[in-house]
Amino acid sequence: MNNSLFDIRGNVCVITGGTGILGRAIAKYLANEGAKVVILGRKREVGEAIVADIVKEGGEAMFLETDVLNEAKVKENCEAVMKKYGRVDTLLNAAGGNMPGATIGPDKNIFDLDPKQFQTVLDLNLTGTVIPTQVFLKPMAAQKKGAIINFSSMAAFRPMTRVCGYAAAKAGISNFTAFMATECAKKFGEGIRVNAIAPGFFLTEQNRSLLTNPDGSYTSRGNDVIRQTPFGRMGDPEELCGTIHYLMSEASKFVTGTVAVVDGGFNCYVM
Repeated sequence: MNNSLFDIRGNVCVITGGTGILGRAIAKYLANEGAKVVILGRKREVGEAIVADIVKEGGEAMFLETDVLNEAKVKENCEAVMKKYGRVDTLLNAAGGNMPGATIGPDKNIFDLDPKQFQTVLDLNLTGTVIPTQVFLKPMAAQKKGAIINFSSMAAFRPMTRVCGYAAAKAGISNFTAFMATECAKKFGEGIRVNAIAPGFFLTEQNRSLLTNPDGSYTSRGNDVIRQTPFGRMGDPEELCGTIHYLMSEASKFVTGTVAVVDGGFNCYVM
C-alpha cells in the first residue's frame, strides 16, 4: 500500500486571500502538514501575524502583499516565490468578496442593482482568480506538474436571493475551472490538475452580519441556511482542509475539472 498518497511535505502552496478567516485556517493546517505556505493578501499586519504563528508552531511560511487584479504585482509575487523556493506546486485561489451594491435586498429589486459594484464583484472574484492562475501556472507548466484549486460556492449551483453579483462570479469560477482542466491537460500534460471547492456556509468577515445578529443569534437568513443544511449548523473553517489536502496531493492524481462540495448537505437537500 502506498502510504505517501496524501504526503504534502515540501509542497510549495500559494494562497491568495490568505489573510481571511478561511485562508488563515487553511494556511495553518497545510503548514502543520509540512507544506511551505505562501500567503498572499492585502493586509500585511494580519499576514505577518499568521506567518509568525505558523513559524512558532514549527511550520514554514512567508507573506507577500498583493492585489489579485494587478497582473504586474502578482508577477512580482511569483518571482519572489520562485526566487525562494524555485517552484510552485499548488495555487489556492481563495481571494474574493462582495459589495452591498451588487446585492438585492428583500426590500429592493433588480433596478436597484449598481452595475459598477456588480462589475467590481465580478472582477474581484472571477478576474481575481484568472490573473493568479495565468501567472502561477507558468512555473507549473515548465515543471509539468501542479495543482490549482479555485473557490466556487453554493451560489454557483443555485441562484440564491440577494447575492446577484457574487453568484454570477462564482458560477463563472466553476465554469473556468472546467475549462482550465481541459486546457492544462491537453496543452501542458496530465501532471497539472485544476479543481475547485464549493464551501457551504461558513462565517467570514463578508457574511457575518448577513447571517448573525450582534448577540450571535442567527438572522432570518441565517435560520434559512440552517433549515436547508441537514447537519443543522454552519461549517468550521478547518472542515475545508481535508478536501483541499486531497485535491493538492497525489491521492487525487486522476481528478481534474471537478467542484468538490463541502456543505453539510446543503446542496442535496430539498424541503
